[in-house]
Amino acid sequence: MKKSRGYRARTRKLLKKKPREKGKIGLSKLLQEYQPGNRVVIKINPSIHKGMPHRRYHGKVGAIADKRGRSYVVSVTQGDATKEIIVRPEHLEPYKG
Repeated sequence: MKKSRGYRARTRKLLKKKPREKGKIGLSKLLQEYQPGNRVVIKINPSIHKGMPHRRYHGKVGAIADKRGRSYVVSVTQGDATKEIIVRPEHLEPYKG
């Protein structure tokens, strides 16, 4: 049988929530506003599938480039390439660093 190569393949450990993190997401997380130029950490919330970035970007730091509807365009540097990915605010956190 062929191996699965789906969008969430090999994410069992990566996209697992701890027992106390389970449940509904807080409103402050959903209503968080970001301005272009703000730095954010991409932290995927596995319970919300809409606007979820690919697992290779989990934990990466990027800069907000633009707002597109409810989502944000985040510019992420990976190696020598700069990628622009579209992510919903549920999967973003402000960068403290």
